[in-house]
Amino acid sequence: MPRPRSAPFLLALSLLAGGCTTQAPPASTKPGWALAVHGGAGVMDRETMSAETEATYRAALNAALDRGTAVLDKGGSALDAVEAVVRGLEDDPLFNAGRGAVFTADGRNELDAAIMDGATLKAGAVAGITGIRNPITLARAVMEQSPHVMMIGQGAERFGAEKGVEKADPSWFFTEKRWQSLKRSLKEHGLPIPPRPPGVGPEPAALAQGDGLPEDRKFGTVGVVARDRAGHVAAGTSTGGTTAKLWGRVGDSPIIGAGTYADDKSCAVSGTGTGEYFIRLGVAREVCNLVGYGGKSLQQAADAVIQKQLTALGGDGGVIAVAADGTLAWSFNTSGMYRAMAAEGQKPVVAIFKGER
Repeated sequence: MPRPRSAPFLLALSLLAGGCTTQAPPASTKPGWALAVHGGAGVMDRETMSAETEATYRAALNAALDRGTAVLDKGGSALDAVEAVVRGLEDDPLFNAGRGAVFTADGRNELDAAIMDGATLKAGAVAGITGIRNPITLARAVMEQSPHVMMIGQGAERFGAEKGVEKADPSWFFTEKRWQSLKRSLKEHGLPIPPRPPGVGPEPAALAQGDGLPEDRKFGTVGVVARDRAGHVAAGTSTGGTTAKLWGRVGDSPIIGAGTYADDKSCAVSGTGTGEYFIRLGVAREVCNLVGYGGKSLQQAADAVIQKQLTALGGDGGVIAVAADGTLAWSFNTSGMYRAMAAEGQKPVVAIFKGER
């Protein structure tokens, strides 16, 4: 009988494929809870990212794990952990979700989010909203306090106001870095530059360049997947979309089955990448289908969809996933993805670049 491969060997194989997994331990020692976080995938090269920027993102990812761990370690639900972590990422201007979201071609921040409960298959999603501080909380309100799955635009905002979801002025979402990215993109395409949003002050006389480039070439969607001690999984995703997107454009993040999906019978998945491709492939549901019906391990399923199907179609991005047994995995076909994972009794992992542990 061949000697079993060691965990480090299996991990190394996974890294060669551009992903990383935490192998499921024996049944008697499976983690009581598990959590994975992403903050976007794209062009992230060590050569172009300063040590200060790298340290800042690693600290933000560690903080995200801390928020989720605080919920799960006290016996909280996967759904509560997902919302808590995503809310924190939405409030962090480092990420393209909530505060710090990119701008549309007409100078607005239009936000999308979705959340799904693997125990019940209930889901909530919002798209094209502009005045809600935490879109993930509005998405959960749609799931739990309405008969619908998705609400959009002014209707979603009106529903949020009725349910007491916190509002925010346009100036809350503004960051100078995102605004300058919009101006560069519009100039490249010969399109008019809209006026600065009210309440943000005049444009600085001198604008820092250089280290913003890696951020400009990534997909800043944020997402979380979790498995709680009761064995339930959940997923949540939030985004500001793409810089200079056309009016009314919606990506994969709020589309259940494309950028977000959760089912206790298989897994929970959150994606980040070029949304149009994720929608066409139904990426999140496809990963779960390969686990639930295709007989693949979580890592095999994630790699099959991202490294093969998505790549063959010409799309780019990645996913994080957690299986019903607490196994964690991620896979991406870009040069980097802001990502982190933690499980009860295991050492947390925080990574950015391809080829990291």
